[in-house]
Amino acid sequence: MTEQSVTVNGTTLHYRLEGDPSHPLVLLSNSLASNLTMWVRQVPALLAAGFRVLRYDTRGHGRSAVPPGPYTLPQLATDVLGLLDALGLEKVHFCGLSLGGMTGQMFATHYGNRLRSLSLCATAAYMGPPELWAGRIKAVEQGGMAVVAEPTISRWFTARCQRTESAAIAEMRAAILATVPAGYAACAGAIRDMDQRETISAIRVPTLVMVGALDPGTTVDAAKLMYERIPGAELLIIPESQHLFNVEMPAQFNTGLLAFLSRHR
Repeated sequence: MTEQSVTVNGTTLHYRLEGDPSHPLVLLSNSLASNLTMWVRQVPALLAAGFRVLRYDTRGHGRSAVPPGPYTLPQLATDVLGLLDALGLEKVHFCGLSLGGMTGQMFATHYGNRLRSLSLCATAAYMGPPELWAGRIKAVEQGGMAVVAEPTISRWFTARCQRTESAAIAEMRAAILATVPAGYAACAGAIRDMDQRETISAIRVPTLVMVGALDPGTTVDAAKLMYERIPGAELLIIPESQHLFNVEMPAQFNTGLLAFLSRHR
């Protein structure tokens, strides 16, 4: 395993690279208010299935740098391009959740020649209204991440999961609270200003859209819009789960993702 940082696109990104260099590579991109550890339930399954895995902390998150914001989706996509170039990686399978999926849409639209496939999880092409994000940004700037921690947990996980998976919930709450407020606000600004509803029709790589059936934010309807507008896309709805269904329903998530990746290996 390689874990270190690299300077690309005017910032420093922390990453972790695991697996056999001869295997096809899966790149995992994290959600807002999390870091690369959100994928710990996916990495063993991917490695066992014969894939190499690259995880990174989106700028403003985890152990990556927090340059002044706001950021933009084109900027976040160019970060990914810089990371791949710095590591000498030509083509990857991209899997992003929430903000990571928004980054994936932008990356596939502009740099689709670098992709073998695209998996868009618990994400959307548009996340208005802007006032919603302006409110969250202001709240975090004034009160820190503690202000948004519990509302975020409630959006991410079903009540059942919050009752029965206390260790997972504690892990994700700690990741939220560890996020630098300025980094959260800068990435929230990228989501606020994003509208990819028309541009995603230009994506020409095999695409899987996955969504939790009960996700209150990146809804099933939002997933269906991407599914309908990306040529040849596949849609998979995971029952009884909300936003971070890779944590809440890891077996179902891994089965769906690996079935798709295996078809486009």
